Amino acid sequence: MRRLGARSGFVVAAYALFTTMLGTTLPTPLYPLFQERYSFGELLVTVIYGVYALGVIAALILFGNLSDTLGRKPLLLTGLALSVLSAVLFLGAGSLVPVFAARIVSGVSAGIYTGTATAYLVDLAPDGRRRFASVIAVVVNLSGLGVGALLSGILAHYGSDPLRLPFAVDLVLLAPAVVGMVLAPETVRRSGFRLRLQRLSVPPEVRGVLIRGTTAGFAASAVAGVFAAVVPAFLRQTLDLHSPVLAGVLVFFFFDTALAGQLVMRRVGDDTALAAGCVLLLTGAVVLAVGVAAESLAATVASAIIGGLGQGLVFAAALASINQRAPLERRGEAASVFFVGTYVGLSLPVIAGGLAIQETSLRPAAIAFCVCVAGVALAVLASQLRAARVTSSF
Repeated sequence: MRRLGARSGFVVAAYALFTTMLGTTLPTPLYPLFQERYSFGELLVTVIYGVYALGVIAALILFGNLSDTLGRKPLLLTGLALSVLSAVLFLGAGSLVPVFAARIVSGVSAGIYTGTATAYLVDLAPDGRRRFASVIAVVVNLSGLGVGALLSGILAHYGSDPLRLPFAVDLVLLAPAVVGMVLAPETVRRSGFRLRLQRLSVPPEVRGVLIRGTTAGFAASAVAGVFAAVVPAFLRQTLDLHSPVLAGVLVFFFFDTALAGQLVMRRVGDDTALAAGCVLLLTGAVVLAVGVAAESLAATVASAIIGGLGQGLVFAAALASINQRAPLERRGEAASVFFVGTYVGLSLPVIAGGLAIQETSLRPAAIAFCVCVAGVALAVLASQLRAARVTSSF
């Protein structure tokens, strides 16, 4: 069997990452439709969303270092197989059990691809182009997240079977990724199967930077979770806007502007970008609270754009600071702490929001959530500015 070259393998890996991340946001505009089909409330929506993040965390801890010994391709093919399984489970779902299973499997798939696909793209990049490969990985990742929600909303709105058509299309998109990955070259010399849990501890040299970056990432992920799990219900129940396209567009805006934030960050310093990201997260949370209180679609759209830009700046600045300051031998460990913390932000606050909605209603719960996110962003901003003053005084 003829293998692909490095350049073709790079394209295949980028496409596989794109389709895998696309599949993770396909259910986002469909949550209100699942609610109607299976008659459940907002709490269960947030739990369904939250178990995806738990799947990602499990994959990061269990498989974070495995591709360094087993090889990139076995992990990436496993991730694609899990993405296919998730789509199949959604296609055949006749109850909530397959839906829960599909979200967990999708989370594990995304957790595998988050680190392994990025490492593979860097491996395949020509000498001197590794930074370019890292940028491509970020662009492809966030583009997939945004396009997945938008594509699903369009297919659900115009298709005859909104709860199945998006996942049938997903399977079609995954097929060439699987074939291409089988033919792609391996970049790691395999040294055998050795499953090790990813260490999660904070190197003392980077403690302050890591705590600030992870806390800001936690808040940014919580905002992303609300747009994915709660805002579709707000559009439908409060604004009486039932089109899944609109929910998909909002999520697309969020991740598209997050991508813009990642790219902008590369033109400014890490500390400045993190502070600016916190300001934008704070502003986005306030605007979202206003949008919910005033039942304003314009404010909700504006909050998606502002919050997405803030998330992009925070993520890029935090990772850059961690990678720059952490000791080389503990850099992967520090990054793992960051990713686990951010994915916890994608699950626990969203589920807490679902509990609050069940006890009160959507509007007061959403406003309270925005206040909490704004408070966290403000605390990180104050800590970042204080650290900058201390540094400048030496």
